[in-house]
Amino acid sequence: MLFPIGDDQIQGGYRPVVSYSLIVLNVLIFLFEASMGNTNLEAFIMHYGAIPAEITSGQDYYTLISSMFLHGSWMHLIGNMLFLWVFADNIEAVIGNFHFMVFYLLGGIVAALTHILLAPGSNVPMVGASGAISAVMGAYVIMFPRSRVKVFFVVFFTSFNILALYFLGFWILQQVISGMSSLNANDLGEGVAWWAHIGGFAFGVLAGLYFKKTRPMLQLG
Repeated sequence: MLFPIGDDQIQGGYRPVVSYSLIVLNVLIFLFEASMGNTNLEAFIMHYGAIPAEITSGQDYYTLISSMFLHGSWMHLIGNMLFLWVFADNIEAVIGNFHFMVFYLLGGIVAALTHILLAPGSNVPMVGASGAISAVMGAYVIMFPRSRVKVFFVVFFTSFNILALYFLGFWILQQVISGMSSLNANDLGEGVAWWAHIGGFAFGVLAGLYFKKTRPMLQLG
């Protein structure tokens, strides 16, 4: 498996206050989750996770946001926060702190709604920041396609650089293949919300095109 562990950094721009604050907030909330007993945790997830059947019936719209800050396991959290740490700061450096926060939340909402559109009757709560982070990656591939992403190859315990265009292009291809498989298997409401990733990424691509047109692009180091 390949994990991103670094990238070319923007020279100047806004400090990534929001990006790093989101990481801290997600970790703190997960620590709170971990302190609960199984019964209380299940009730907590059912209350704050985004359940498609409830959203489509006009209930609990707040979970479209609260669900972004919940995670199901340490590996779920670490994987998401690693991607957020690598890809978010350059975007925030260009578009600014407030606009990045709005973009991040909107990306997460669009991602959740994409999943809900395809699994409207599911009673399984959706949790995790991956939809919003997918939007970050979609914007990144448009704004910084030539950025060098340093990836760690677990099998051979080594690292190397790859252009963001290729790394993120391969990533979204995997999501689309898995998403299409979930359609064929009719298991959209179970397991990984692949279409939330796809919807978030598509939103990020559109946002990236807008940012690239309207914001002065800074130099990569």
